[in-house]
Amino acid sequence: MEVNIPEQLTLTVSLRGSREVKDNYQLFRLAGLLDAFSEPAFRKVVGKCVEEGPNNIILDLSAIDFVDSSGIGVLVQMAKKTQGVKGTLQIISNARVTQTVKLVRLEQFLSLQTSVDAALSNLPQSRPAPEA
Repeated sequence: MEVNIPEQLTLTVSLRGSREVKDNYQLFRLAGLLDAFSEPAFRKVVGKCVEEGPNNIILDLSAIDFVDSSGIGVLVQMAKKTQGVKGTLQIISNARVTQTVKLVRLEQFLSLQTSVDAALSNLPQSRPAPEA
């Protein structure tokens, strides 16, 4: 039996998180502040993970306390980056994050979800390997 222990991410004092890599997606669970201070570290760390693959990304922001325009900007950058590598980005939101995203009318583009299970059900299905 394989046990998958989440990898702790080194972000900032105000933004903490972990990463789990599965067959066809990566799940990031983040807590704290996604703001102008934490945005550069978030962009660098998560951007590198997107490049490493898999290309389908789930960001669990349900424990985020605050997101500002810099945070929204980096989420848009990550959505474009995943689209560029033929992947998807889905965001598990909370009331604060949802309100901020809706203010700028990006809730459809950022694919807000209510739970990790909802995001998992929206993942593209892996194609089975052709039989020899």
